[in-house]
Amino acid sequence: MKPYQQVPIQECGEPLVPLADFLVVTPHPYVALGAPYGARSPYWLRQSVAAALLEAQQSLQAQRPGWQIQIFDAYRPLVVQRFMVEHTAQELAQHQGLDLAQATEAEKQALMDTVHQFWAYPSLNPQTPPPHSTGAAVDLTLVDATGQPVNMGSPIDEVSERSHPDFFQRQTDEWSQQVQRDRGLLRDIMLAAGFQQHPNEWWHFSQGDQLWAWLLARSTQQPHTARYGSLEPPP
Repeated sequence: MKPYQQVPIQECGEPLVPLADFLVVTPHPYVALGAPYGARSPYWLRQSVAAALLEAQQSLQAQRPGWQIQIFDAYRPLVVQRFMVEHTAQELAQHQGLDLAQATEAEKQALMDTVHQFWAYPSLNPQTPPPHSTGAAVDLTLVDATGQPVNMGSPIDEVSERSHPDFFQRQTDEWSQQVQRDRGLLRDIMLAAGFQQHPNEWWHFSQGDQLWAWLLARSTQQPHTARYGSLEPPP
């Protein structure tokens, strides 16, 4: 269990709504891999979260005319969460030259520990839902006025230290500093709209879930409760 999963949830029952006023990655990257969404769309969020995201986009455009938020992923059913955890583990094992069929339990555990730094466990427990499965988390990036994705220094979902929001702050060259400024712009507009940022992922923001409440409690020194829980039917 991760620390944020101890935060209590008081589900408010707010519905999912489509993200109709944003650029989206097409085709959706997990659908292209074969993730089993069925008839459910990945480009939905809880109603208040979608409204806050629109507020963030308006703030962005006031600072950088013509720039837009681009949605990479939002609502994620548990079956898709499980699919992507397994896919990421297979990719990481291949990158490390590790044969999972022959790997020791210690090697498998070390691999999954790395995966779970970036991917939440696909828990069926309604008290510990993955953030994306609540409809309160979104993965996103920025697109400039020419329609080109802004270079954020690492691709979304990269399992490495480069994904940490302040990684490039340590670098002194101008390219790295520009990456850090653009990451900072994304963080600032999202935090101003009421979101919190995943500590390990420059692209992941949420509002109203357990991770959001836990991060908010740490920054304000006041307890907070999550208002969005799992959207899955009980097991």
